Amino acid sequence: MRSANSYCSTFECDRNPPHFLDSCFLCRKQLSQKSDIYMYRGDTPFCSQECRQEQIEMDEANEKRLKVSKRSNAVRTQNKDSSKESDANKAVRTGTVAVA
Repeated sequence: MRSANSYCSTFECDRNPPHFLDSCFLCRKQLSQKSDIYMYRGDTPFCSQECRQEQIEMDEANEKRLKVSKRSNAVRTQNKDSSKESDANKAVRTGTVAVA
């Protein structure tokens, strides 16, 4: 019987994918059953507090960047809508102009 931490060929991994607690999510270091596993967001394992903290900081930076992006998109959309409204409120006369 094959151990959970042993190397497997692509075919074997397709049939029996490695368990999610086999390696650190960030550095891919093999996790030992005899050492602590640091979890984050429910099912993400890390080999150390440092790896876990690095992932937390990366996630927070991505979330902050996403919020800023959404906010700037909302402002752009709002500006487009207000310019459409101001264009709609302008009076435009159409017709033929004759110059003598």
